[in-house]
Amino acid sequence: MIPLLASPACFGWGAEGHRMINRLAAEKLPMDVPEFLRTAAAIEEIEYLGPEPDRWRSAAEPELNSAQAPEHFIDLEIADRIGPLPRRRFDYIAALNATVAAHPDWAKEMRPERVGLQPYVTVEVFERLQAAFREYRALSGQGSSTRPVEAAILFYTGWLGHYVADGSQPLHVTENYDGWIEKANANGYSTAHGVHAQFETAFVLANIHSVDVALLMTPPHVLKDPFAEYLVYLRHSASLVERVYQFDKGEAFAGSGSAESRQFAAERLAAGASELRDLIYTAWLHSAAPVPEYHPTAQAAAAPAKH
Repeated sequence: MIPLLASPACFGWGAEGHRMINRLAAEKLPMDVPEFLRTAAAIEEIEYLGPEPDRWRSAAEPELNSAQAPEHFIDLEIADRIGPLPRRRFDYIAALNATVAAHPDWAKEMRPERVGLQPYVTVEVFERLQAAFREYRALSGQGSSTRPVEAAILFYTGWLGHYVADGSQPLHVTENYDGWIEKANANGYSTAHGVHAQFETAFVLANIHSVDVALLMTPPHVLKDPFAEYLVYLRHSASLVERVYQFDKGEAFAGSGSAESRQFAAERLAAGASELRDLIYTAWLHSAAPVPEYHPTAQAAAAPAKH
């Protein structure tokens, strides 16, 4: 397996797709979210931030690039070797390490930075947004200025959008992220690099329009369990990996492609925009719930303090 971070061209959806997903999600928010989030200036800011984490993937910031590059993807075929994915990042890393202890020959391919961390960063940023919405509610209730927390909310919203968009791109949830690498290749899918960028960047830029994507978005949905439901979303994307390679084999991502390949790309972008809208709305609604009481024993078990 070749890790995603080794190929700088493999940025989810390219800048155009990321901006489109963020903008559509912001434009389609239900009317009961705070008014500041629905202004033209807010939507413009959220749209701009769609590609933001890809701007951190530069050799000019090597430590940042190394730390956050694995957050853009997860190779589910490898991650699933540990069994059900834990809800917390460090439990997941511990489970990867435990699996390697039992299967030393898997050590290289099961390093966290090679398997990917995609669902963990997504839910962590979602919870940042939820916490910021809770602060917005508190400041509003006190009659205090909400402008500082509004800035935080816009940033978290735009940041969240990047990873949700990555999750809608099937090649961000598979080890076959840029050329088929599985030994079983009875269908003769291409093993060469290039399909990733051709599909998500060149093809989208040339053929996919926001108005067409908007028509394919689903009705708003409030997530009861964001982590579990986000995994369902990622697994649906994973179910479409071979479809991408089928289109590639038929050269349906070249030029204007085909009606089917254009529809497929638009559907994937719409899935990202719908999921992002739903996560933003869920964060807003969940932020109204009381914060659970602090229980030292339970908290220590969940996250033991070093000091």
